[in-house]
This record gives sequence, structure tokens and C-alpha cells, in this order.
Amino acid sequence: MPTYITLTKWTSEGIGNVDESPERLEQAKQVSEKFGGEFRDFYLTFGQYDLVYIAEMPDDEAAAQAVLTIGRGGAVETETFRAFTEDEYREVIGGLSE
Repeated sequence: MPTYITLTKWTSEGIGNVDESPERLEQAKQVSEKFGGEFRDFYLTFGQYDLVYIAEMPDDEAAAQAVLTIGRGGAVETETFRAFTEDEYREVIGGLSE
């Protein structure tokens, strides 16, 4: 399954209720599963983003639906990227024509 990296910032609502964040994380995992995906890694971070998670999702549509569902809860803003594994990277590069 394709891999997606989501960079996440708490909204004022999210940081104001930061003690509820672990419960919201579990809900986000359930949302990913609802759309056929799976959380792979999760990190609390410092700097521009507060949280980073990595998930595998069946396709771009499922990833978008999951991220939109999580975002509409109002506790976080997200920025999501499609990520390629090393094997996928090598396949992409190997397919370049000179």
C-alpha cells in the first residue's frame, strides 16, 4: 500500500484541549482503518509541526478522505505527502529515459 506522511499542527482548540490528544490519536487510527489504511508510526515533534504520523493507505482517495475526516474535527491542521519507499524510489528512477 502507498505510504503517506502527515505533518500536523494543533489548532488553538487542539492545544487548549491537549490532554485529550491521546484519545484523538486513537480516533485518528480508527479513521485510517475505516478507509482501509493503517497507522505505521507517530511522533510528537518540536518546531513548525507538533505531530507527524506515517500511514499506509490503499490509494490517494482513501488518504484524502482520512485526512479530511481527521481535520474536520477541528483539533489539528494537516499537510500530507505521498512518500515512496526505497524500492519504489529505485523503480521510479530506473524508469527514467535518458
